[in-house]
Amino acid sequence: ITIEKIPEKLVLNAFSFLKHRELGKVAQVCRKWRLLAYDSRLWKSVSLRPEYSGLHVNNVETLLALINLRFGPTLHYIELPCDLITAPIMQELSNKSPNLRYMVLDFSNAMQLHDFNDMNAFPCNLRSLCICLSEVIFLEGFMRRIYSCLSSLEVLHLIGTFEMSTESEEDVYEVINISKIKAHTPNLKIVNFYGISFLDDSHIELLTSNCIHLECLALNFCLRIKGASFKTLIQRCKKLKTLLLQHCGLEDQMMTAVAWETSQITELDLTSTELSTDCLDSVLSRMPGFTYLGLGHCEFFTDKVLEKLMEKGKLVRLQAIDISHTHALSENTLYHFVHNHGYNLRGLMLAGKSKLTENFWLMVIRYLKNIKVCVLGTANGWFLKMQSRVHVDQIVEAFAQQCPRMERLEIQWDPDTIRYSDKSSKFIDHLRLRCPHLRSFTLSDGEYYEMVKSNFERADRVKVVRTTTNYTTSIVCLLNNYKDLLFN
Repeated sequence: ITIEKIPEKLVLNAFSFLKHRELGKVAQVCRKWRLLAYDSRLWKSVSLRPEYSGLHVNNVETLLALINLRFGPTLHYIELPCDLITAPIMQELSNKSPNLRYMVLDFSNAMQLHDFNDMNAFPCNLRSLCICLSEVIFLEGFMRRIYSCLSSLEVLHLIGTFEMSTESEEDVYEVINISKIKAHTPNLKIVNFYGISFLDDSHIELLTSNCIHLECLALNFCLRIKGASFKTLIQRCKKLKTLLLQHCGLEDQMMTAVAWETSQITELDLTSTELSTDCLDSVLSRMPGFTYLGLGHCEFFTDKVLEKLMEKGKLVRLQAIDISHTHALSENTLYHFVHNHGYNLRGLMLAGKSKLTENFWLMVIRYLKNIKVCVLGTANGWFLKMQSRVHVDQIVEAFAQQCPRMERLEIQWDPDTIRYSDKSSKFIDHLRLRCPHLRSFTLSDGEYYEMVKSNFERADRVKVVRTTTNYTTSIVCLLNNYKDLLFN
């Protein structure tokens, strides 16, 4: 049997596992494979941002031909860089791709915009729209042409320039009009404003006036958000269950003034905020209870607050928690917490605590039977000086014996801190075999990392072991709306 005799249906299925860049190479083999590789069913999700996908379209005319001949009505998802966001392309997508539901428009590197005065059509059946903003390019001319087509949106991402900005004080421009967006998007359920420098509480208050179906609001790295709008947010958005406020500029007085007891919030992230102990006590104890709680780098989250939450039953349904780098929590309180609530936990981040060595983890791992994501250890041991070296073999074996559902594990101790033996390979074997769902095992660079990596690679699991240099494990994958919150 030669490959020519394999049914086209099977070849098409095999091609579906290839990336689009690879399909371009496959298409050069023969005429038959060219027809199959360019089948529109293989091009339902397309990214044309070279920095993310490797696909690059040289000019607008080429993309117009692709939409017409290759993408067509099967297109479901598309990402476009700023140079391909033009009136003709938007109109062609509107006319030829009625099933387009997800769109990413990347203006982040734009130096100037195309002329949209002649744009009379835009995809009007979108479920999700992601717009990557520029620091200085104003989008009102473009937005004015598409407002009427946004009523179907349920998911909106506006991605700012926080990661590209410098600490120096510069003029901040309101490059997009959020007040006008909210007037045309009454069906929004999930809103993600990430790292937008001009965003403040007045914008959130405007948003709440029309988006009463809001279920998830993410404001991570929006430094001008102080909390003044949350009182109105809780009053108007009765369906709100997820509130993500990582690294916002929250203030005690504004947070305590909110009637949190009337909210339905079960997923809350206050990571890297500077709220006081009294404020955290007031806010957290008045909420109905948590399934997801992010409190990493909250230096005023103390034993007293955690114990009060346990006493009031606020953590009975807790499935994921981040309490890394919370130096006010003692070992005894942490043990008591894991002992009482560990069985329900699917995610636990407890890194950056130098006093929690193998003795603590060997005691608590037995209570983490259902854990899927776990982060432990202390990076930069030279800074948080360890009193003794950590025997990593015992911890790995404990996870292998007790945590069969483990998917992501990160151990941050560096080579100067961990100890391992000649039998380490045996314990790594146990982890690899008894945790079949393990997709990511992250370690600090060093001899132990190299040994673990080679062990997994010999078993043809080449992408599992990673280094903390370029990979960070998080519990965000356990959020209810995780897939809709993803961008880039």
